[in-house]
This record gives sequence, C-alpha cells and structure tokens, in this order.
Amino acid sequence: MPQGQPWSDGVLFGPHASALVVDPFPLVREALAGRLRTLGARDVEEAASLEEARVRAHVSGPRALCVLEVDLPEVEPEAAGRGGDHGRGLELLPTLRTEGWPVTVVLTSVTDPAVVRAAFLAGVQGYLLKTSPLATVTGGLRASLSGEVFADPGIATSLARGLTRSGVEEAVGELSARERDILRLVADGHTNKEIGEKVDLSALTVKSHLARIARKLGTGDRAHMVALGLRSGVIE
Repeated sequence: MPQGQPWSDGVLFGPHASALVVDPFPLVREALAGRLRTLGARDVEEAASLEEARVRAHVSGPRALCVLEVDLPEVEPEAAGRGGDHGRGLELLPTLRTEGWPVTVVLTSVTDPAVVRAAFLAGVQGYLLKTSPLATVTGGLRASLSGEVFADPGIATSLARGLTRSGVEEAVGELSARERDILRLVADGHTNKEIGEKVDLSALTVKSHLARIARKLGTGDRAHMVALGLRSGVIE
C-alpha cells in the first residue's frame, strides 16, 4: 500500500510515513503534530514560516503529507514582528512539487475566494478550515491521502465564487495600483529586470509583487495572468 494511504479505521498513515506541519503559531503546530502522530504518523516536523518550511521540505525530502497554513509569514513571526501574510503560504507549493511531496492539505481560517481558488489551481489535495469539527478535518485528511480532492463544506461558497467570472473579476479588482502597473508591463513582454528598471524596483521586489498577483488571481502563469487582466479590463 502506498505511503500515506489510509491503512485502517483511525489510522491514516503507513508504518513508516511522516509529515510536515507549517503554521506560524506554536500551539497550533503542537496540537496538529500530536493529532497526526495519533493517526499514525511516525515522525512530524514543524515549520513556522515560509523560509523555514522551504528548508525543511528540501532537507527532509518528501514526506507523506504537508499540512499548510496559507496565512504565513516569510520569516519567523518574531523576526518579522507581525503575523502571516494573506495567502503567502501558497508560495511553498512549487518547492513541494519540485521536491516530490505527494500530498499537501491546507488547514487555515482563510476563506477568501481568490486564495481558495489559487490553492486548488496550484495543486493542493485538500482545503480545510480550523473552525471545522475534528471529524471533518480528519475526514478531509483521510480523503486527501487516499488520492481524492477534498473541499471543506465551509468553503463551498468561496470555492464557487472563486471559479466564476465575477469571482475572477473581484480578484483582479483586489490588485493594488502598483500590481496593476506591473501586470501591464508583463503584458508588454518585459522581464522582471526590465519591469524593475521601469518602475524603479529591484528584480527581487518585482518577483515578490508577481507572487502576490499570482496569489490573488489564482495562477502563477504569466500568460494566464495577462489573460485575466485583459478579461477584466485592467489591461487594455
């Protein structure tokens, strides 16, 4: 039986399976890690920030499951002096894919349609809410580890809105003036370096802006971002 697939009632993991929990709050990490061990995970690592999660995902190699909070800071919350950034945790997904992680499940309080849409388009197997009953969370983990795609009942409206034309237009409407300028320059075919020179920003800062645009629009593909901008009228 493949690693991570439910083995029996009450046990979600195979005998050698392990997991990674990514959440900025220690009590949440501790409680979730304990729950995953109860459900059969042999070992559970923890990360509090996007930066730490990237390192752990690379060093530890692929585990059976990553449980990810999307409202995540770039660095340690104490170092940043603030909480998470809305949807930033999704920036971990390319790293997980590259490193061969098989299953990622979001566990969050965020119900923003743009973030929900972005998560599923980026390939998460499940999207769960921290406010849901324990049985729903466990059932969602079980379904995701079985190869299904699971959406918490609490995000049904958000998911529907995120996939409709009005939902996409609303997401585009959330772009800041700077982000709209950068999206227009992307549409003109400029590289990150060229965009930075035009708006007096470093290429790295432009990359960060593009990451935020990708989270809001639910896609990191430049052509798709431009297409959404054209559809909404942001790009003429």
